Amino acid sequence: MKVDVLVLGAGIVGVCTAVHLQMRGRSVALVDRKPPGTETSFGNGGLIQREGIYPYAFPRELGSIVKYAGNRAPDVRYHASMLPRLAPFLYRYWRHSHPARHAAIAARYATLIEHCVTEHHSLATTAGAQGLIRPSGWIKVFRRAAMRDAELRLAQRWHREFGVGFEPLDGDALHRLEPALSSALAGGLRYTDAESVSDPHALVAAYARHFEDLGGRILVGDATTLEPGWHVHSDHGLIEARSAVVALGPWSDVVTRKLGYRLPLAVKRGYHMHYEADANARLNHPVLDAENGFLIAPMSRGIRLTTGAEFAHRDSPATPDQLAAVEPLARGLIPLGARVDATPWMGCRPCTPDMMPIIGPAPRYSDLWFAFGHAHHGLTLGPVTGRLIAEMITGSEPFIDPSPFGVERLL
Repeated sequence: MKVDVLVLGAGIVGVCTAVHLQMRGRSVALVDRKPPGTETSFGNGGLIQREGIYPYAFPRELGSIVKYAGNRAPDVRYHASMLPRLAPFLYRYWRHSHPARHAAIAARYATLIEHCVTEHHSLATTAGAQGLIRPSGWIKVFRRAAMRDAELRLAQRWHREFGVGFEPLDGDALHRLEPALSSALAGGLRYTDAESVSDPHALVAAYARHFEDLGGRILVGDATTLEPGWHVHSDHGLIEARSAVVALGPWSDVVTRKLGYRLPLAVKRGYHMHYEADANARLNHPVLDAENGFLIAPMSRGIRLTTGAEFAHRDSPATPDQLAAVEPLARGLIPLGARVDATPWMGCRPCTPDMMPIIGPAPRYSDLWFAFGHAHHGLTLGPVTGRLIAEMITGSEPFIDPSPFGVERLL
């Protein structure tokens, strides 16, 4: 089989890249070992984070570092055996999280984030998936007034710098929006420009069906067989292409290392579980417990509880200790019924030390492209990245300056 472009990886980024290339007249084969949206894109909070200008930084305050060093915090855990291997990455992550560097990163990152809602709407409309996206925003809730006020000052700054929309909520206003939440909360902050998804897997699957409707091919194959040429082995035999895009999320380094790149990539693992809503409790928005780092979100399968970050080897056995730690806290936040899933789901977020994705051409090879490293914002930035990569491959004028996201910055 011969096509114009091979896209390796059928998560949200790979699927959106394949759609945009097919829309622009290229013949595309989308190759993965599993069906679209069944790996990292399957489990997340379902947020399209228009407010997410500042990517999640490494804590620099001594109190926070001491807290996390104890490895019992509800929002961040780590495997001690991984620390020697992670140390170089964590040091670079810590350096890039300096307030001045973080602000400079945000200025570049904002050029991607500002398009996330409109690009999702554009794809969802053509894919007939508008019903999966909710324009309600999401809410961060606080147990202490001091933390609520600090977050409000931050939101005001983001509004001045980047036009981020928000609504402060005192206890009464929060209760009107979310009557089932605990009355002991000190209030909340609703990010009004963000949107959410009722079933992230269903959204990726809808985009993938649209890709097939446009004439694209989805094939089961082994991305690690990619060879310059470009060709890869699949269940339909050898597929040859003029160009190849690596969009394998946390598995991207398996392919890039084989091609001679030594990229500073790590993963933040996360877990989720679905619950029945107890009695008549209803959740109207995704809600983040700011002090404990977990998110509860209304999903088609029930109320989804998602954890923070676990630093561990990508392929190590699941250790859902965080989920066990935050479940009682979540039950105190909203009445939750029985668990719906037989076992907790685990996924891996692919991360770079400067908190920005890798988007653009690969040096040393002709017609090889990278689209991975989106950390917490894969769902948010999938359509933006897909359009940007497609425009570069087809020689169109990119709608965003791609230069800040090139891989050269990390080599």
